[in-house]
Amino acid sequence: MSGVAGARAIRLGGPWLALLALVLAAALAFGVGRYPVSLLDVARVLAGRLTGHAPDVAPAVEAVVLQIRGPRIAAAILVGAALAVAGTAFQGLFRNPLVSPDILGASSGAALGAVAGIWLSLGMLAIQGLAFAGGLLAVACVYGLGAALSGRDPVLVLVLAGIVIGSLLGAGVGLIKYLADPYNQLPAMTFWLLGSLSGTHPADLLPLAGPVILGTGLLLLLRWRLDVLSLPDEEARSLGLATGPLRVAVVAAATLVTAASVATAGIVGWVGLVVPHLARFLVGPGFGRLIPTAALLGAGTLLTIDTLARTVAPVEVPLGILTAFVGTPVFLWLLARAERDWS
Repeated sequence: MSGVAGARAIRLGGPWLALLALVLAAALAFGVGRYPVSLLDVARVLAGRLTGHAPDVAPAVEAVVLQIRGPRIAAAILVGAALAVAGTAFQGLFRNPLVSPDILGASSGAALGAVAGIWLSLGMLAIQGLAFAGGLLAVACVYGLGAALSGRDPVLVLVLAGIVIGSLLGAGVGLIKYLADPYNQLPAMTFWLLGSLSGTHPADLLPLAGPVILGTGLLLLLRWRLDVLSLPDEEARSLGLATGPLRVAVVAAATLVTAASVATAGIVGWVGLVVPHLARFLVGPGFGRLIPTAALLGAGTLLTIDTLARTVAPVEVPLGILTAFVGTPVFLWLLARAERDWS
């Protein structure tokens, strides 16, 4: 009985634990760096911004908090939450714990759009726009191909179509890298593909926040239907659920947040694969609690990794490298700890 009570307590307190972890990660991110800032100064700056009064701190501290670390922390929170929510939705949709947000080619499409923009020497806003459009277009192609080849198992067809389109887009990325200027364009492409939030500006937050909030909100509205969609299609349809339109809506929402995240931060792996497992361990498989918990955990996880990326070495470490180093042992620990099927 004590074990059951403990598990129930963990599930009830899971969202609050995730929120506490996010708050601690944000406090750490604001305070550490090449220019250390005390938590009291951070609180003064944020309180001054909220009340409209000038904070009683040095102008350099205010600039660090509001212009340098603040936008980057906000972007890390949004990207981490988006990737975790997208991974949660895709794992539930495909009923597969090994599915990640790039399963339908969104990351590959965004990568192709971004490297094409760099190759054409476009500005950062245009590069992000091409990455966003590339991610959406790639998933649209995958879904169109899946609809044209639909058989008895539409989920399997979608996954296979995603693998095919993703491989084709990866070849396109390789071709553009081969044709790029090896001294100027190729290093920029490589660094972007490894993932980074170092160039985040306040103006970048609105194009990121809009799609993330919209897609996450739609998935929250569909949370009860996602619970039913976890059943086999025949059972879900027998309960009156229109599985086809619902699957389109879930894919569209998850792709929207994934494409916006990749357009801002580049390719950041493992967050959308590992964090949903951690959230499911805390609150169980019900999407009503799982989606918010995954969003909070994803935000805190990526924020912590981004803080490490800019402080662990003299030069900034790409996010994709650190997420792989952190995500691999965590995922292996989760696999070793699992005692029954994830669903």
